[in-house]
Amino acid sequence: MYSDRKKRNWLWVIPAVLVVILIVAALVVFSGPRREEKREEGAVAIRDLIERTARQCYAVEGVYPPNLAYLEDHYGIEINHRDFYVTYEAFASNVPPSVVVTPEGSTAASEELP
Repeated sequence: MYSDRKKRNWLWVIPAVLVVILIVAALVVFSGPRREEKREEGAVAIRDLIERTARQCYAVEGVYPPNLAYLEDHYGIEINHRDFYVTYEAFASNVPPSVVVTPEGSTAASEELP
C-alpha cells in the first residue's frame, strides 16, 4: 500500500511552535519579578558593604568617615551610582552613619527625593 509520508512530516511543527511560544511567554512573565528581587538584593549588599567599611574605618582610624567619597577614595569601594541612589549621612565622627541605598527607578527612590 502506498502512503505519502511527506504530508505527515509537518504535523509535528504545530506542537513544537506552541511549546516554544509557551516557553517564551513564561520567561517574559517570570523574569520581571525576579529582576526586581535581584535589584533589591544588590541594594542590600551595597548598604552592608558601606556599613562594614565604615566600621572598619572606625576601627582603624578611630572616627567614622565623613562622607561616601572618603570611603571610595581611601578604602577602595566602588559603587555603581548609575544604578543605585546612595544616601550617606554622618551625624558625628563617633556615631555610625545612616546609609540608605535604593535601586534607580524604584518607587522608594522617587519617594525619598524632594
